[in-house]
Amino acid sequence: MLKSMTGFGRAENTRGETTIVAEVKSLNGKQFDVNLKISPLLKPYEFDIRNQLQQALLRGTLDATVNVRQNGATRPVMINTELARFYHQSISTLATELNLPQEEMLNVLMKLPEVVTPATEQITEEEWKEVEKVLKAALAELDAHRQDEGQMMAADLLVRIDNIESYCVKVRELDPLRKDRVRLRLESLLAEHVGKENVDGNRLEQELIFYLEKLDISEELIRLENHCRYFKEILHEVDSAKGKKLGFVLQEIGREINTTGSKANDASIQQWVVLMKDELEKAKEQVLNVL
Repeated sequence: MLKSMTGFGRAENTRGETTIVAEVKSLNGKQFDVNLKISPLLKPYEFDIRNQLQQALLRGTLDATVNVRQNGATRPVMINTELARFYHQSISTLATELNLPQEEMLNVLMKLPEVVTPATEQITEEEWKEVEKVLKAALAELDAHRQDEGQMMAADLLVRIDNIESYCVKVRELDPLRKDRVRLRLESLLAEHVGKENVDGNRLEQELIFYLEKLDISEELIRLENHCRYFKEILHEVDSAKGKKLGFVLQEIGREINTTGSKANDASIQQWVVLMKDELEKAKEQVLNVL
């Protein structure tokens, strides 16, 4: 099972005059990073909300919003009567001095700053349980999106690794021909510049063996095949968070591909190495978004 780091979840519930809305959007990220916006009523529970987000999503860059709002006339407010009296006294004095009417005094007072403010009540434990349910529903929807996208990513990654393995087979088939071409090229150069009759056959054979060993790519191909096999095994592991592990294996695959290309010294093999690198880069782009 593979999961993407990208997803979106939303859940809403209305009970009586109270509406709870939770929205969570997740993008790829190396660590867990959350931008959380919550209603003032939920401030005492901010730590709990952050913990639930991290336990459910593990990794990624998150934008999360959890709102609790009161609908209609039941929205709780407070009137600061002491502040209203202070405003009234000051405004009345000013109005008397300027000979201004005072009929709309109450309407003016109610619009002044801090006279009418939202009530600073806390939600009950029962209401918090409802908030948790809504948050879990949003996280479940996001997780479903992650799984759906993860399945498509896993299929694409398998194609990339299968292609690398098939290109590796092509390189194996070309390797003996490459060694023969190296031998013929060296013998031809010696015959041209030294003379065939002046070449020590035993010494030439020793030098050829030494030279071909330096160009040998059999170990690189074996390690490359092992890394590809291990990559597939990780894909089928039960653990859902394995993006970092897959990234490390791709680094090892890239190292063996690069070494094979540098040691091959053969145009036909280099063509397959280029195709391997192309598949590797596509796989790396996908793994960046794996949980």
